[in-house]
Amino acid sequence: MAAQTAVTPANLKLFSLVILIVQTTALVLTLRYSRTQSGTKYLSSTAVVLAEILKFFTCIFVLLRNHSYRWSSFQSEVHQEIFSSQQKVMDALKVAVPAVLYVIQNNLLFFALSKLDAATYQVTYQLKILTTAFFSVVLLSKSLNLALVQMPSDDSKKTVEHDSSDSLLGLGAVLLACFSSGFAGVYFEKILKGSQVSLWIRNLELAFFSIFGGFFMCWLYDWEAIQLDGFLQGYNRIIWVVVFLQAYGGLVIALVVKYADNILKGFAVSLSIILSSFMSWLLLNDFTPSVMFAVGATIVILSTFLYGYEPHQYRPIHSA
Repeated sequence: MAAQTAVTPANLKLFSLVILIVQTTALVLTLRYSRTQSGTKYLSSTAVVLAEILKFFTCIFVLLRNHSYRWSSFQSEVHQEIFSSQQKVMDALKVAVPAVLYVIQNNLLFFALSKLDAATYQVTYQLKILTTAFFSVVLLSKSLNLALVQMPSDDSKKTVEHDSSDSLLGLGAVLLACFSSGFAGVYFEKILKGSQVSLWIRNLELAFFSIFGGFFMCWLYDWEAIQLDGFLQGYNRIIWVVVFLQAYGGLVIALVVKYADNILKGFAVSLSIILSSFMSWLLLNDFTPSVMFAVGATIVILSTFLYGYEPHQYRPIHSA
C-alpha cells in the first residue's frame, strides 16, 4: 500500500502534464484549421457563446453530482453561496468583469488565428505571462523576480495568403488578448481569494455572465449574418470539436493544475509551443521555421520557466 501511495502523485503529475499539452496544442491547431478551411465560414462569436453555454451546464452537472443529484440540495448551495447576503450578491456581480473580458479575449483569439499561423500565435500569446505579472503586482501587490521576455520576430516564408496587414492585425489581436487575459485572470484570482465560495460556483457565475457577454458580441458584430444564414451557419464536426475544446479546456486545466507544480506547467507550455510549431509546419503547411523564430521561441520558453520557477525553501536539519 505504501508503494502505491508513493507512485500516485507522480502519475497524477504526469497525467496533468499530458492533459495540458494535448489540450493547448489541440485547441490551437483545430481552431486554426477551422478558420482556414474552405466553404461557408462559421461565426466565431457563436462558437464562443456555445462554449460558455456548455461550460455553464457542465458546472451545474458537477454541482448536482456533488449533491448526489438532489435538486433541492443543489438549490440550497446556490442560494447560500450567491443570494444569502448582499455581500455575496455583490461578489457574484464582480465576476461579470472577468467574464466579459474572457469573452472579448476568446473572440480576439479566434480572429488572430485566422490571420496568423499556429506557431507564431503560440509564441506571441505567451506575452500574457508579462501582462499577468504586471497586473499581479498592481492588483495583488505581489513581488516577482525579473524574467526576460521578447516578442519573436518571424521572417519565415509563408505558404498561405497572409499579407503584412493581416499579420499586423493578427499580432494586434493577440496583444489585446494578452492584456485582457492578464487582467481578467488576476482579477478573478483576487475574487477567489477574497471569498470562501467554491471554485465550481465561481465558474458557474463566470459562465453565466459570459453567456450574456457572448450574445452581446453576436448582436454587435454578426446579427445581420445570423438573421440571413442562421446561428449555426458553417458548422461541421471540426467546429464542434473547437467548441468542446474551448469549453472544457479551462475546466480541465482548473482540475488538473492542482496536481502539477509550476515547473510542470512550464514544461506543458514549452512542449505545446514546440509541438504546435511542428504540426503547423507538417500538417497545415502554413509555417516555415527560421533561425529568428527559433531564437524568439527559445527566449519565450526560458522566460516561462523563469517566471514559473519557485526554488525550494532551504530548511536546516536539526539533530536530535
